[in-house]
This record gives sequence, structure tokens and C-alpha cells, in this order.
Amino acid sequence: MRLKDIGEFGLIKRFQGKIKTDSSVVRGSGDDCAVLKLDKNNYQLFTCDMIIAGTDFKSTDDPALVGRKALAVSISDICACGGTPKYAVVSLGLSPNMLVTRVDRLAKGMFELAKKYRINIVGGDISSADKLIIDVSMLGVVEKDKLCLRSGAKPGDIIMVTGSLGSSIKGKHLKFEPRLKEARFLVNNFKINSMIDVSDGLLQDLGHILEQSSSGAVIYEKLIPLSREARGVDDALSSGEEFELLFTASRDQASRIINSSKYRFTPIGEIMPKAFGLRTINAEACTGRSFKTGYQHF
Repeated sequence: MRLKDIGEFGLIKRFQGKIKTDSSVVRGSGDDCAVLKLDKNNYQLFTCDMIIAGTDFKSTDDPALVGRKALAVSISDICACGGTPKYAVVSLGLSPNMLVTRVDRLAKGMFELAKKYRINIVGGDISSADKLIIDVSMLGVVEKDKLCLRSGAKPGDIIMVTGSLGSSIKGKHLKFEPRLKEARFLVNNFKINSMIDVSDGLLQDLGHILEQSSSGAVIYEKLIPLSREARGVDDALSSGEEFELLFTASRDQASRIINSSKYRFTPIGEIMPKAFGLRTINAEACTGRSFKTGYQHF
């Protein structure tokens, strides 16, 4: 049996079954961040992300955008749990033949975003590699009563997203803005039952919420906010690295969120009982159809 036979998430489940944690861990593997005990009022959030040339960006991409992305994807994980990013360590795999000026631009993109979000880069590691690899580990903090996980969705919840979807193929994955303001606005003013960032595709990431929440869902395709660059609804359903927030809230809370009008929040579906499964309804009102589920590494 090879990795391609079990897939990325099959491999993760093999690891999860062997991981043991102590009482200091509130939530371990299986969410956007690990959640750790911190103090009376707050939890510590801990996440890591790796990006690799040829998989997550092209070798010809602007290094400043690549460095920016490396930090932004971890910020997005912290956002998805309702928290605020605080500290990061960065490990780099660099080719000995890489121009120093390109490394400088890589650092520039990363340092500028760190300054914008008031993140302290406090260390890291450097090693030789055949191609550029960047690994970021990040710590954040969230108030205990504002923590959002994937496991809190309830039948009747309205499914909502920030921004628009379907443009990662046109370069959004390098230039996206982590939805920190939107996430903090949501958790500070409303009861959000579950949340995740769209990194592997709308349907696939919604599937993570449904699995953790033991629920089903229906998505109304005509309600999905498409970006101008999207070639159609399939791009919105399955393209990864959108880094918008996908979240659920009760009907009452969802109504309040929509009427708040401070940011763009769009309702696109509803959480259903688990037996319902995950279905989409298209313009002809037909339930279910074939689609790519989202990105997987294997």
C-alpha cells in the first residue's frame, strides 16, 4: 500500500490514532489549530503550515508574495479558531544556488505581513534543499468563550462564507488577506457554532465540519458568491487556497450577522441531520451531482 492509495487524510487518521496527549491539551489534531490551556480566561492556539515550490507556488513567482503567503496561511488558521496571532518561528529550505536578492525579497514579504498583523517572528531554522521550502509554526491566543472549532455545527445552522470564491487559480492564493478582522468581529458580536478556513476547497472543508459535527448539509449553488475570475461554480466548490472563512450559526444569529452589514457575509446553505449527507442544489433544483471534492496532496 502506498500513500496515493490512502490519501492525505487517510494518512492523517493513521497518525491521529497513535497520538497521545495530556490534560494540558484541550484540542489536538483535527482542527485548524491545536488548543492548549493557557490561563483562566484564554486558550493558546498552535498551528503550523509548510509551503513548497512546485506544489504551493511556482519557482517563477515573486519571492515577496511567496514569503507573504507562508505567514498568511498560518494567520488564517488562527482566524478560523476565532483568535489573534502572536508569535511565529520560520524554517527555510534553500538551494545554495538561490540568489541572495531573492531571499531578501522572500524575507521582505514575510516581515511586512508580520508587522501589519503585529506578529513577532522569534526564530527558526535554515537548511539546504533542492527547492524552496518554508515552514511556519505560529502561536495565537483566543478567549475561552470565543473559541471556534469545526465540531459545533448543529442542524438548522445557516452556512455562511466571507468574501467571494473561485479565484485562487488566478493568483489569489498568493495575495489573499487573512480574515482576521472578520473573524474577530464575528466572535466578539455573535455566537458562531463552527468555523474553518477554505484551504482545500469549499466542499472538502465543509466536509471536515460535517465529520467533526456528525452532521449533513445542503449548499445552494446559486447563492455562492463567485469572484470575477471564477470560470463557474465548480471553481468555487472545489478550488483550494481561497482562505475565506466558512462558518455556521443559528438562524437568529445568521440574520443578525447579515443585517450587521459591516463585512461581506453570504449565506450559502444549511446544516442538516447526518443522514442527509452533503448535497448541492443547482439552478435546476436537482440535488446532488458529480464534482471534484478539493485538493489533496496524495
